[in-house]
Amino acid sequence: MTLITKVKTGSPFENHASYSRVVAVDNWILVSNTAGRNPDTKEIPDDVGEQLKQVFANIERGLAAVDSSLADVVSVKIFIQNPADTETVMGLFGETMRGIDPVITVTCPPLGAEVYKVELEVTAYRGASRADINLIDTSAR
Repeated sequence: MTLITKVKTGSPFENHASYSRVVAVDNWILVSNTAGRNPDTKEIPDDVGEQLKQVFANIERGLAAVDSSLADVVSVKIFIQNPADTETVMGLFGETMRGIDPVITVTCPPLGAEVYKVELEVTAYRGASRADINLIDTSAR
């Protein structure tokens, strides 16, 4: 039988909009669009790089709750408020996700408030980090 696990973080937004931060359906794990608000202090850094580091920490916390990690991430949607921040975001994203190499979509839409400079939505597969990898590089052809 399928097991669905829903993770709440105590965010007032989750309660207000009636959603879960993480939903795991068997080994598939979906993480809601996540901003850089520190869940303990409720503060949001002004710097886009520091916000992204907090986003990753928030996502890691949610994934850990369902026995997973960033290493299991297979897909990421990256939302950047200001297109001028794209290089900073992608550089830090690359440092953090190097070797994991998920598929990504990058877009620069308005976010829920101007204070949010970057948000990520991820999909993970529990155990992907331990799976055999078949890497195909089409640039070598």
